[in-house]
Amino acid sequence: MSALPARRAGTLAFAAQGYVLTTILASLPVVRDRYGISEDQLTYAVLGVLLAAVAGSGLADLLSRRPGGSRVALAAGLFGIAVTLPLVALAPVFLAAVGAFALYGIALGMVDAGTNMQGVAVQRAAGRPLMASFHAGWSAGAIVGALVCSATVMWLPYDPVMLVFLPGVLVALGAGWIELRDGLRTDARAIGSDERRAADGEHAGTAPAAPIPWGPLLVLGVALLAFYAADNAAQTWGSLYVDSTLDAAAWLGPLTLAAYLVTAFVPRLFGDAAVRRWGRVRVVRTASLVAAAGLGVVVAAPGAGVALVGFALAGAGLGLGAPLCFAAAGALDPDNADAVVARLNVFNYGGTLLGAVLVGVVSGFSSLRVGFLIPIALVLVITTLSGRFAVHDDAEAARREREVIA
Repeated sequence: MSALPARRAGTLAFAAQGYVLTTILASLPVVRDRYGISEDQLTYAVLGVLLAAVAGSGLADLLSRRPGGSRVALAAGLFGIAVTLPLVALAPVFLAAVGAFALYGIALGMVDAGTNMQGVAVQRAAGRPLMASFHAGWSAGAIVGALVCSATVMWLPYDPVMLVFLPGVLVALGAGWIELRDGLRTDARAIGSDERRAADGEHAGTAPAAPIPWGPLLVLGVALLAFYAADNAAQTWGSLYVDSTLDAAAWLGPLTLAAYLVTAFVPRLFGDAAVRRWGRVRVVRTASLVAAAGLGVVVAAPGAGVALVGFALAGAGLGLGAPLCFAAAGALDPDNADAVVARLNVFNYGGTLLGAVLVGVVSGFSSLRVGFLIPIALVLVITTLSGRFAVHDDAEAARREREVIA
């Protein structure tokens, strides 16, 4: 299988995930109003989705060891999203909605793990860094989803959730079909010897689990957790910070989130070239310092305009965190990258929960300005761990290749 069709399929899967997730998150206030529930009940529902996503990530790991590998796991997750979206949109009572959200969470975890599994595999097949561009696809999908949701809620009647979610069903189905057709096969038999490929049709059992390099994986997991915590803190609390702490006009809150998403998207377009030129370690270190500086501007901002600049800088720095964590994890054990990536993906949800909750808890005792010191500290953890991203550093590998040729 050529890496180019698989790259297109993977990029579409990332974009579909970003689109659907953003439309759901942006529609949560409508869901809350539909069922007449409290903010606490909605928070517990979101927590349930995250826990279900952990199970989904584990399921993707299991499916990736079977014939077809992560291609099948990712396609199954996308089809699962297409099935569960109508259940979420049409649930008649909140209890039914909770069950629908739990099923969606399982599919979400499968797609989160599957997209990164496929990204790492395609990057390896292509022989050059590609993970940043894959995550750029996610950002593009998220931006489109936010715009679609905003326009739908603004111009259509009350409770237009099904109208918002219906395009997501089609997007997920289309991306799942393309992934199943063009995705890169990653199971052990597909990357093994010719004899093992030939035996594929005779032995359909699950490939044995390989030992996982837990030490370096846990280090990258801490970095990924720190990234997602800072990222979710900025997205969850940024608008409220500008609105309440800085007493800005109401329209500036959403603009803050938009600025963050756009500036997180831009470095993903150029991140792969930067890794090829300067190596993963330098890029991670520089990006994390930019993010810390941006969040520092947010904390010190006297007004909304300065805070907007700070969030934009933070987005520019944090945009490369996740793709480079997954790229480094895939390089720990290239022959068993699916299993490594699936386990690393679990840290995603810990960071999501930490960023959404911890800043709020700290701000409850003091203020959001103090609360935003937490993501600064977390980003500096990534800076400290940047040297551990040197696993098969792409710039160093290219330098050695040039030396051999010379």
